[in-house]
Amino acid sequence: MPSLTRTEAQQRAAAIRVTRMAIRLDLDQGSEHFGSRTEIHFDATGTETFVELRAIAVARLELNGAPLDPDEIQDGRLALRALAPHNVLHVEATMAYSHDGQGLHRSIDPADGEAYVYGHLFLDAAPSVFACFDQPDLKAPYEVWVRAPAHWRVLGNGAATRAADGSWQLAPTAPLATYFVTVCAGPWASVEREHDGIRLGVHARASLRGPLERQAGELLSVTAACFDYYHDVFGIRYPFGDYHQVFCPEFNAGAMENPGCVTIRDAFLFRGAATHDELLTRTNTIAHELAHMWFGNLVTMTWWDDLWLNESFAEYLAHRACVAVTDFTDAWVDSTMARKLWGHTAERSPSNHPVAGTPALDAQAALNNFDGISYAKGSAVLRQLITHIGDEAFVAGVRAYLHRHRFGNGDLADFLHTMEAASGLALGDWSSAWLQSPGIDSLHVHQDTGRVTRIPPAGYPKVSRPHTFDVAGFTGGREVFRVGGTLERSTRKWPELLTAERAEIVLPNASDLTWAVSGLDPQTLRALPEGLAEIPDPQARAVAWLALIDGMHEGRVDPRLVLRAARSAWPRERNSSILNRVGTHLVGRLIPLFLPPPEQGGAEALMADAAQRIYRDPDNPGGSLIGARLLVQTTGDESLLRSWLAGDDLPPELARDSDFRWWIVRALARRGWMGEAEITSYRQRDDSLAGQQAALAALALRPTASAKAWAWEQLVATKRSNYELNALASAFWACPDLALVRPYAERYFTDVPRLAGRLGEDALGTVATLAYPLPIVDASTLAASRHALADNSLTPAVRRSMTDAQAKLEEGLASQAAFPPS
Repeated sequence: MPSLTRTEAQQRAAAIRVTRMAIRLDLDQGSEHFGSRTEIHFDATGTETFVELRAIAVARLELNGAPLDPDEIQDGRLALRALAPHNVLHVEATMAYSHDGQGLHRSIDPADGEAYVYGHLFLDAAPSVFACFDQPDLKAPYEVWVRAPAHWRVLGNGAATRAADGSWQLAPTAPLATYFVTVCAGPWASVEREHDGIRLGVHARASLRGPLERQAGELLSVTAACFDYYHDVFGIRYPFGDYHQVFCPEFNAGAMENPGCVTIRDAFLFRGAATHDELLTRTNTIAHELAHMWFGNLVTMTWWDDLWLNESFAEYLAHRACVAVTDFTDAWVDSTMARKLWGHTAERSPSNHPVAGTPALDAQAALNNFDGISYAKGSAVLRQLITHIGDEAFVAGVRAYLHRHRFGNGDLADFLHTMEAASGLALGDWSSAWLQSPGIDSLHVHQDTGRVTRIPPAGYPKVSRPHTFDVAGFTGGREVFRVGGTLERSTRKWPELLTAERAEIVLPNASDLTWAVSGLDPQTLRALPEGLAEIPDPQARAVAWLALIDGMHEGRVDPRLVLRAARSAWPRERNSSILNRVGTHLVGRLIPLFLPPPEQGGAEALMADAAQRIYRDPDNPGGSLIGARLLVQTTGDESLLRSWLAGDDLPPELARDSDFRWWIVRALARRGWMGEAEITSYRQRDDSLAGQQAALAALALRPTASAKAWAWEQLVATKRSNYELNALASAFWACPDLALVRPYAERYFTDVPRLAGRLGEDALGTVATLAYPLPIVDASTLAASRHALADNSLTPAVRRSMTDAQAKLEEGLASQAAFPPS
C-alpha cells in the first residue's frame, strides 16, 4: 500500500480540519478479527480529500448521510468527494489483529492461555484499527468505547469506566495525533496510586503479577519524581488525565509515548536478577516517555522530518531527569557507552543524515530515521546548544515553544524562533552546522604544541561546527590536568595545555560534552591497555573505551589492542554500564567481525578468563551478574555450564533465576552440548512467553545441518510472531562451525526481503538486521549484499537494515586487511 507523502499531507492539512473522532471497538469477536466503528467529524475548505482504511471487510460507509461504495477503497484509501463545510463520515468494518507488533497486536500468554491486545499505531498503522486521516498534524479529540471479554480490563488514552452492559468507555481526550492513540485490553495485573492529583498505574500480564508487584514501588516512585521535575522545568501541568504504563508482550520498541497510556516492552519487568545499568535503562525509559507528554504529545512535529523535536528532546531530558531526581546519577556515563556507541555507528553508515531537516518524502521513509542520530546525536546537540545560549535561555525557550504550540504542531523554524527570542542570539548558522549538516567530527589534542584540532567528517569537508568541550590528562591513576574551552575553527592553541603537567593519557572531550570522535595520540594508545582502569573518573573511562571502539571500527586501532585493554582494564571496572556494554560489544562484535576465525577461539578464552575474574571479585558485587553472563557466553568448559545449570556454586538469586538458566541452555546448545529433547524439557519447566522464545533461540543455535535447516525454514517460511522471528534470527549465525551456515548467507538476500508481504516495516526492519549474515566476513558476502541493494524493489526497512549491516561488514573486512595476524 502506498505510504503517505509529505506533499499529500500538506495538501490535506490545508484542506481539512478534524474536529472529533468517535471510535467503537469490539474485541470479543474471536482470535483473528475485531469490529471497528468510526465516526469522523471534519471541516473542509475544498470539495474532496481521502481517508485511510485497511479493513478485512466493510459493512457501512456513509458520508453526510449518503452511502459510499466499499469497492472504491483502493490501496487502503477512500476518496471523499462533494464535501460540505462540515462533514461526518461513518465507517463500520471488520479488522484483523496483527502478530507483528504493529496495529492492534494480539498475543497469547502460554503460561495461562490468556490473550492480550494492545494498540501500537506508530508510525502509520492507525488505519488498520480505525478509519482516519493518518498524519501527525491532523490532531483531534478522541472518544473511544470498547467491548471486550467479561474478565478483561481496558486501558487507553482516557480514564476508563465500565458501563452497566459490561462495555468500557474512555474519557474524551485532548487533541491527539493518530499515531499515539491506543487501547490495551486483557486480564491485566495492576498496581495503582495517586501522585499530585494524577492517577498512576502500572500493568502487566497476569502471569507477571509477582515481578510487577515487587517492582511497582520503584516504577511508580521514579514516575512521580519525574512528574515533579518536568512540571518544574516546563511550567505546564501534565494535560492528559490518568497516567498508565502497560508492560506489553512482543512489543517492537522499548516503549511508546501514548498520552495517558504508555506501552512498554515487558522485558523491563525483570523476572530475575538485573544489573545496575539495566535498571538505569528502565528508569531512563520511564523518564523518556514521560518527557514525550510535552515534547511529542502536547506539541507534535508537523511532519516526520522534524521527529528530532520528539526524540532528541526526550533523550536529553530523560538523562537530565535521571541525574537530577533518581538514584541513577551516572546516567550520562551510560549515555556514552550505550547511546553514543549506537549513534556513532549510525554516523559511519551511508544511511547517516542530519539531526533535523532530513527530507522524509513519505511516512515509511521517515521510519528509518528513528535511529542513533535522531536520539543520541540530537541529545548531544542540545547539550551544545545549552553551552552556546545558557541553560536559563534554553529553559525559557522550551517553555515558550510549548506554550505557543500546545495541543498543536511545531517544526524546526518554530523551535529556533523561540530559542532566538529567549537568548537574543541568531541561531541560523548554529542550526545549519549542528542540526542540518550530517556527519561526526573528530577532535585531537597535541600536548607538544598545545593545539586542539577538529577534523570534519569524511565526505563533508566544509562542515564547520563550534565545539565546547574539555581535555583531561591522566598519569598513574591521577588526573594531572583538565582544561576546557570552545573550538570555533579547525584548530586553535589552548595555552593551558602547554603549562599543564605532561600526561601519559590524554582524552579529548573527557566529560563527553560534545558530539565527536575522540582521537587518541600514539602515547595514549600505548598507555590505555594498562592505564585505562586507573583513570579515576568513570565518565572519562567511558570516553576512553568509546574512543578505542570508534578507532577499531574506523580502522585506526588494532582490535588486538582493544583485547589487551579487555584483559587488563575491563575486569577492574566498577561502573556497570561500562562493564556490561564493553563486554557485550567485544564478544558480540569484535570477536566475530574483526578477528579471523583462527583467532576467535583464543579471544573467547581471553574474555572468559576476564569474565571469571569479574564474577569472582568480592570487591565488585555489582559486576557478578555481568561476569556470569559473559562467562556463560565465552567459556569452553562444559562441566562449569552443567554445574551452574544444576544450580551449584551459584549465588541463590542466580540459582533460582529462570532467565539466567536460559543463558546457560543457549550456551550449551551453541556448543553442541545440548539437544532438542533437553531444550524441550527446560521449555516445559518455564512455560512462559520468555521461555518459549528462549527455547526457539536455543533450538536455532544447535550446530548441526538439520537444526540450521529447520531454523531457516521457521524464519522465512512459517507464520510466527515478531518476537519469535527475532529469537530465530538472532541465534542463527552464532555457530562455532561457520561452514554449516555459510550456504545461507546468499539465501538471506532473497528470502528475507520476501517477508515484506507478511510483516510490517517496523518488525521487518528488526528481523532483517538480526538475520543479516554478519559473521560470514568475506568478499562473497559483501558482493551478494551489494548486488541485493541494487534491487529497487526492496522496502525502505529492508534497504536500511541491509545498508547499515553492510557498513559493519565492510568495517570488519577493512580492519582484517589493515591488521593481519602477526
